Amino acid sequence: MKTTAEITSPYDLSFIKELPLISKNDIDKVLNTAHNLFTDQSNWIPAYKKIEILEKTASIMTDRIEDLLVTAISEGGKPWQDSKAEVLRAIKGVKLAAEHISQIKGEQIPMGLTDASLNRIAFTSKEPIGVVAAVSAFNHPLNLAVHQIVTAIAAGCPVIFKPATATPLSGFALADILKEAGLPTGWLQVILCDNETAELLVTDPRINFLSFIGSAKVGWYLKSKLSPGTRCALEHGGAAPVIVESDADFDEMIPSLVKGGFYHAGQVCVSVQRVYVNQEICDAFIEKFAAATKLLITGDPLDKKTDVGPLITPKEVDRVEEWVNEAIKKGATLITGGKRISATFFQPTVLFNPSEDSLVSTKEIFGPVVCIYPFIDRDEAIKRANALDVHFQAAVFTKNIDIALDTVKKLNATAVMVNDHTAFRVDWMPFGGRDSSGIGMGGISYAINEMTREKLMVIKSKFL
Repeated sequence: MKTTAEITSPYDLSFIKELPLISKNDIDKVLNTAHNLFTDQSNWIPAYKKIEILEKTASIMTDRIEDLLVTAISEGGKPWQDSKAEVLRAIKGVKLAAEHISQIKGEQIPMGLTDASLNRIAFTSKEPIGVVAAVSAFNHPLNLAVHQIVTAIAAGCPVIFKPATATPLSGFALADILKEAGLPTGWLQVILCDNETAELLVTDPRINFLSFIGSAKVGWYLKSKLSPGTRCALEHGGAAPVIVESDADFDEMIPSLVKGGFYHAGQVCVSVQRVYVNQEICDAFIEKFAAATKLLITGDPLDKKTDVGPLITPKEVDRVEEWVNEAIKKGATLITGGKRISATFFQPTVLFNPSEDSLVSTKEIFGPVVCIYPFIDRDEAIKRANALDVHFQAAVFTKNIDIALDTVKKLNATAVMVNDHTAFRVDWMPFGGRDSSGIGMGGISYAINEMTREKLMVIKSKFL
């Protein structure tokens, strides 16, 4: 049985660090620490103190942007320009959490509406839900940690954070900063462990809330095993569709869709994947999209000029290569790319009209591949876009407001971008999938609310 995790660079597979894995025997101590903190309300951190801690955390992070940036790039392989944006988003997320603490509040419930409810006043308040287990993904190692850790702290919950084994260093760096900022011992425990141990953790009855970011297979399995009463938020992937109408603005659209498709080598849960283009402009779209794709610079993620970095592991490159080859064998036209560059690099790839049963048409690619499909009837294209069981973010490009509104209404998605790519996100907006793509809602304030629960107080007095 493995007792350590070896962290390597996705860029060149060079060794970075070795970290210990905790065993099943260690889980009880971790859970007890968090559970005991929560059950004794004298330990709870006052709101003003939580604000102070998070404000100081944001300040320290700002002072250490370069260190956080290099750490995220080294372990995750996301190019410099995109990792810089992630670090800045993470800092903004901490600030948003601090600001939202003042908005954690209840409301008055009307009384006296019936004879039986006379002489009473009632109101709700919000309490922390309890111990949070947060299981994270590799693709945004710092920002995801903020969305799962800082939101729990803002809500008043002790949190046990399990980062992806491939990219744990950013989570540990955030934990060190929170400790420096004054977070009391035990309120955040960062652990690395194997899948069996992680399951033991999240299914324990001492866990009140599971925050999970990762594959649908694992997420829905864990949900089925949760202890009775444990609530959860699951964020899975999608296969984001885009509808492109004949009046779309090419100058705006092409750079946007290329960015949305190949950002972080397509390793984004809302990455542009399936683009349905009106037949009238399909040839021109393919020509311009392919030309822009060929200009992307693939290489060292620490180089500021790099557009597309590596995939997280060689195994992922193997999978993407297999899926692309399968699509071509089933009749897809390879427009550009399609080849492995190295152990962890795959060319930015554009496929035209893969069959509906190809893996690239039915599963989340999570790699640098975009598929283009022609359509004549928009309603038929929307039907094809909605055909899968994953529904997260989608997009439509048109200058006709009626077409935009009609498409937004008909697309099955939690968010539809109009004249923007599917991967657009800011950290104060709601973010999450529906159907197989997840349950619950992310976004800083939304996640904080998920980690609280209401308590009603009713006061009876003859003087009311």
